[in-house]
Amino acid sequence: MTSRTVFFNVIRFFFLVFLQVLILNHINLGGYINPYFYIYFILLLPFEIPRWMLLLAAFLLGISIDIFTNTIGLNASSCLIMAFFRPFVITAISSGPESLIGDTPTLQNQGIKWFLYYSITLVLIHHFALFYLEIFRFSEFAATLVRVLLSSAFTLILVLISEYLLYPKGK
Repeated sequence: MTSRTVFFNVIRFFFLVFLQVLILNHINLGGYINPYFYIYFILLLPFEIPRWMLLLAAFLLGISIDIFTNTIGLNASSCLIMAFFRPFVITAISSGPESLIGDTPTLQNQGIKWFLYYSITLVLIHHFALFYLEIFRFSEFAATLVRVLLSSAFTLILVLISEYLLYPKGK
C-alpha cells in the first residue's frame, strides 16, 4: 500500500467514526432501522491489505464506535466477523485475481453486480452479528431478523449513494 492510500484510509476512518457517533447513532426509525454506515470503511479497504492489518483495522474501527456508544465489544466483534469473512466473499464472487480491477473494491472499479454482491453479503454478515449479539437470545428471532434486514437495506442505500457521489462513473 502506498502512503497516499494509508493517508486516505486514516482520514476515512476518522470521518466515518465521527459521522456515525455524532449523527447516525441518533437515527432510529421505528425501533427497526439503525444505519451503521461506519462499516463502509471496511468495505473500501484495498484488496491487497494483509489479513492481519484488515482484522486490526476492523477491531480499531469497532472499538472506537464501542467507546463512544458504551457498548464495549459489540461493534468490535461484529466488525471483526465482517472483516474475517471479507476475503472469502471477495474470492467467492470474483472469477480470479485478474478480475479485480483497481486497488479498492468500489462500484466504479468492479461494476454494479459485483459491488452489490460484495456489499450486501458483508453488510448482512455485520448486521446479523451485531443485532444477534446485542439481543443474545433466539426468543426474539423474527423481530431481530426484521431489524437486520431493514437496517441492512438502509445502510446499503447510504453506501450506494456514497459510491455514486464519491466515485462517479467516468466517461
